[in-house]
Amino acid sequence: MERTLLAIGLTTLDVTVRPIDALPRAETTTLVEGIALSPAGTAGGAAYVAARLGMPTKLASAVGDDLAGRLVRLALEEGGVDTGLLTRMEGRPTSTTVLAIDSGGRRPNFHALGAGMLAGADAAVVEAAQRADFVHYGGVGGPRLDGGAGAEALRAAKAGGAVTTLDLIALNARVREELQLLLPHVDYFMPSAAEAQALAGTEDLDAAADAFLGWGVKACIIKNGARGAYAVLPTGRHALPAHDIVPVDTTSCGDSYCAGFIAALACGWEPLEACRFAGAAAALVAQGLGTLGRLEGFEAAEQAMRNLPLRAKE
Repeated sequence: MERTLLAIGLTTLDVTVRPIDALPRAETTTLVEGIALSPAGTAGGAAYVAARLGMPTKLASAVGDDLAGRLVRLALEEGGVDTGLLTRMEGRPTSTTVLAIDSGGRRPNFHALGAGMLAGADAAVVEAAQRADFVHYGGVGGPRLDGGAGAEALRAAKAGGAVTTLDLIALNARVREELQLLLPHVDYFMPSAAEAQALAGTEDLDAAADAFLGWGVKACIIKNGARGAYAVLPTGRHALPAHDIVPVDTTSCGDSYCAGFIAALACGWEPLEACRFAGAAAALVAQGLGTLGRLEGFEAAEQAMRNLPLRAKE
């Protein structure tokens, strides 16, 4: 797989603990099954998974000058991610999330803001976007990206011939305004169903996708958890079921879906088949703890796509 990916936007350190069904009383200790430390975030997590799938990947983001930032950089580099555009911000902590996964797979979390939301798109990032084959944008809401800088990076990517994808961090009052700047330069918008419904003001995923097409995006893939995904592609509209698994940790399933989709496209797969591959990659991630879960590589994800059973339609 020689085609390259640049991921732009949020990077965090995730501390994932399972299971936590209640907080210990006073200062007692409760044993848990596992604790994982992982690079994560809409850019960092997607980059980490894409590299595991064999794709040459570069990350444009930011971490703090603390131990958490050093851990994130080490893990990314050991995972094969090029961190040449991962900025180390003096005097700032690394964005960090503690996720308390309960026995049912739910994931209440605690987040400390940090350098990750201050990722930017300077001249070096724009130049990298022009040279990449794929650019994944996970920076909506970042104060150094919103209002034009992120759109300029995506515009440069399209001018260079890249395939562009976009995922959301979290909704805020200005997301619609920012998306209307970004989506004309995006090939595939990949929100969650909850995000799509809130943005479009409708429960109907078809209508939500139509709204995003009206904002300029070329195609829309709506991730819908255990219900699978709904893909609105130039070739048609497709409801894709999820795999029938017992989830352990669904924290990074959205990021792994995006990464899987991009990696399959990079191998020459058609978009609909790439969606199916993405669902399998996410299913493997969901069966383990942390950003990579039980994902071993591209071939393993392809085998899972062929062999894992699918959930019955609801």
